[in-house]
Amino acid sequence: MSHHHTDTPEEHDLGLGHDLPTLLNRRRALGLLSGAGLAAALAACGGSDSPTSTSSSSTATSSSTSATPTSSSGTVTAEVPEETGGPYPADGTNGVNVLTESGIVRSDISTSFGSSSTAAEGVPMNIEMTIFDMSGSKVTPYAGAAVYAWHCDREGRYSMYDSEIADENYLRGVQAADDSGKVVFKSIFPAAYQGRWPHIHFEVYPSLAKATSASGKLRTSQIALPEDVCKKVYATSGYEQSVSNLAGTSLDSDMVFSDGYSLQLATATGSVDKGYTIALNVAV
Repeated sequence: MSHHHTDTPEEHDLGLGHDLPTLLNRRRALGLLSGAGLAAALAACGGSDSPTSTSSSSTATSSSTSATPTSSSGTVTAEVPEETGGPYPADGTNGVNVLTESGIVRSDISTSFGSSSTAAEGVPMNIEMTIFDMSGSKVTPYAGAAVYAWHCDREGRYSMYDSEIADENYLRGVQAADDSGKVVFKSIFPAAYQGRWPHIHFEVYPSLAKATSASGKLRTSQIALPEDVCKKVYATSGYEQSVSNLAGTSLDSDMVFSDGYSLQLATATGSVDKGYTIALNVAV
């Protein structure tokens, strides 16, 4: 299917000019640390990581962390990095705002809501995120925190922006975390588009009320998808263009993940036939 954007990295993410201040802020934050904390942070954020298999941890282990909750997606060692939301966030920062629309709070984001019920096609995928609060002396599950998640469709397009699906709002949704800090979105596996590693965008808010009023955002970041799972999904019908796009980039060269992705690389379980669950611990 043809695109009405050019699939360049600058269109889907705001580019080096936008990302450089963020990356410098991350480097300044690391500069404030010392001793074992610095070593742990550098290990977590270093760009020498390599993609892991579906059984690998998505985060590094730090002996300096006093509290390290674990789940299927690994051990919490540091806050998830701040990243660009890209040009298609639909959070009101670039035109349209879906967060204030009735229906945005939902667990199934595979279909549009409101005037359309169109479903996005692709391999089924659940996005499982466990949110942790690192603002206090201990790392604790962030019960009640809200997550806004969004990603492109099987063709690499973003709803509400790309002209072919401008009237759709699928693959976008908000949920409040349960008592264990967990949210699960039902979706489809996104494409790899030119110049970017396959990813999922998300924002974390302190509450559902803050999220649905598009205020008080705590973090904007992205989830990197495991290479082995991407290759399996992209070998299926409908994802043909993703094969060459995936081959043309890597986590180490990606404009967002190249400075370190150990805190953003998800784990995956499942299969093409039954669908996948993508899991990540997210500390803010």
